[in-house]
Amino acid sequence: MASSLPEGYLPYFKAWEEKIGAFIEFKDDVAEKAPGALPFAVKDNIAVKGFSISCGSKLLAPMKSPYTATVVQKLEALGNTVIGKTNMDEFGMGSSTDNSAIKRTNNPWDQSRVSGGSSGGSAAAVAAGLVPYALGSDTGGSIRQPAAFCGVVGLKPTYGAVSRFGLVAYASSLETIGVLADTTKRCRAVFAAIRGGDPLDQTSQDAPAGAPALYREVNDKNTPRTIGVLSPEAIAKAISSELAAGNGDEEAALQEAAKAAAQAAVLEDEVARGFELAKTRLQALGHTLVDIEIPSLKYGVPAYYTIATAEASANLARFDSIRYGLRPDWAENPDDLIDKARDAGFGPEVKLRILLGTFVLRSGFQDRYYLRAQRIRAGIRRNFEAYLGSSDYAAPQSPNDAPHHCDAILLPVFPTRAFGRGDLCLSPFAQKAADLYTCCANLAGLPALAFPVGGNAVGCSEGGLPVGVQLIGRAFAEGTLLDIVDAYESAHPFPHPGGYKSFWSQS
Repeated sequence: MASSLPEGYLPYFKAWEEKIGAFIEFKDDVAEKAPGALPFAVKDNIAVKGFSISCGSKLLAPMKSPYTATVVQKLEALGNTVIGKTNMDEFGMGSSTDNSAIKRTNNPWDQSRVSGGSSGGSAAAVAAGLVPYALGSDTGGSIRQPAAFCGVVGLKPTYGAVSRFGLVAYASSLETIGVLADTTKRCRAVFAAIRGGDPLDQTSQDAPAGAPALYREVNDKNTPRTIGVLSPEAIAKAISSELAAGNGDEEAALQEAAKAAAQAAVLEDEVARGFELAKTRLQALGHTLVDIEIPSLKYGVPAYYTIATAEASANLARFDSIRYGLRPDWAENPDDLIDKARDAGFGPEVKLRILLGTFVLRSGFQDRYYLRAQRIRAGIRRNFEAYLGSSDYAAPQSPNDAPHHCDAILLPVFPTRAFGRGDLCLSPFAQKAADLYTCCANLAGLPALAFPVGGNAVGCSEGGLPVGVQLIGRAFAEGTLLDIVDAYESAHPFPHPGGYKSFWSQS
């Protein structure tokens, strides 16, 4: 056993890994090279020199990264060491990690259920205690949804707060690297290490002057806040769908699709009870809860998938297998090589999203789909900023700027707890429609923090599965979200799956 790993860790790791399959690659010998270092895991679409960078795809399965992402370099400089790469939905496209072409990852709470996606391997590894924290990426909820499914803390930072250099691009204007951790305290420490501008990523920047401090005085963490909450009526409005005009069979198909999308976003009873419990507990901690409405929320999913697939079709065009990646044994010419490599290397979900993205970017369709989605995106951002305030901290804020000025907005993460497979699986369409509660934070570029409701009863719900909720905040206000959840966790410690053992100091 590596000298810097705790006694009994490797047998514990092997027993859990056989059950959940969180890691694509694991190297216990790296700890020998950095005695005393805190180990962490990295989602396999983030570059770490000498480790795999498969992105969960057959096309890149043989690849080893020739360089290291900025965020990983920052953590290694502080004495942390990468111990492995975690499984994921192929190129980040999915809500279960079952879209991985490499292996299957199971939920540590119930191995017959999914761990969520696309950062399911990272969430499962943290939930099982295999690492104290892991890096993931969030394009439309890919950190927060698996965090909710696995009962851990998941932070999607403000767009631009963390460098994306070394992240394999899926949808460049939406995604960001974030943190999955066993505690709020650890999540804060990791974010403090990785945030900040990077000359290798021109979309990154330091937090502006006037943004809330990431660390405050201890007493300040319990400062009462105003938290906006979607009322049951507002949620009902959010999941209702306005139908596009159609004729005959087309109109009927649109109606059925709208009904299916609305049904997929309805909260499961256990999730609804968990959400109400979180509200009650936040009020008991001294926070003021106000009912709000986000009118454009209902348009979030179609706008998100229009933009995400369009950007994916452009970003994934680089994977031609000419310079690197899976190659066929024989091809007649370069075009034939590319066709065969992509046919064999890309999974069905990736192919579907590339085709959708290519469609919405076709000549004559950009105005109808892509540019309209961008206008909806701007509207969603305005809706959130009306309550939270804009990203311009230099502008004076007045109580008259919004009907209710909020420090954060409380939302569900996903309509269900971790879903099963086979007859218990959500359809691919339902999984996409259920992104309603997470994708809008990405469209608006705002920070969001998912956390378990905690405790027993509903906190670890009937069936032994965790329930998660999330807070969305003003741009670069991660400190505010972490303060709220830190105090919440102190009062209501987060649950762990059966057989969990902590090897890591909380300091």
